[in-house]
Amino acid sequence: MAGASAIAVRDLTGASLIDALDGLADLRIAVFRAFPYLYEGDRAYERDYLSAYAESGGALVAGAFDGDRLVGAATAAPMADHAAEFAAPFRDRGMDIADIYYFGESVLLPEYRGRGVGHAFFDRREARARELGFAHASFCAVIRPPDHPARPADYAPLDPFWRRRGFAPVEGLTGAFGWRDVGDSMETQHPMQFWLKSLR
Repeated sequence: MAGASAIAVRDLTGASLIDALDGLADLRIAVFRAFPYLYEGDRAYERDYLSAYAESGGALVAGAFDGDRLVGAATAAPMADHAAEFAAPFRDRGMDIADIYYFGESVLLPEYRGRGVGHAFFDRREARARELGFAHASFCAVIRPPDHPARPADYAPLDPFWRRRGFAPVEGLTGAFGWRDVGDSMETQHPMQFWLKSLR
């Protein structure tokens, strides 16, 4: 039965990270296909995106495993090592991106949720950020209208969880990122809200 055994969370580095890239790509595509991201994934893009973490000396990639099966993952790296569109909203507000450790994603298959893995992912990334001397941690989340037609009736936003972790959305600190929604033929831009936490 899924989740019957203990879930092990461990860092993926070097060869173990390279070996896990396809599994990480498939995991991101599977989880982000659901609302609110509705992401029509592309494995080649995902593999290229994730390989950047192998090239960042300050990056962290953690995997959650049920036995040998990868069931969740979380990523983070210095903001300066991310694509320019991630850093631009911070620069526009006069914020020093050298002070910010950016949490890329935290994805977990639905049947493994509610067992503390999300907290383990945040604990690990915040510890790494503090170890490297960063003043702030940040991530972003897609903004979808409350009446979006694909919103499930039982959808529960993660905002309360993020707030319990000490993060808060920064008013006006938003970006836009492009991807193709499920069922769409073209990529479109999506508004993203950045959240921030002081680590000092």
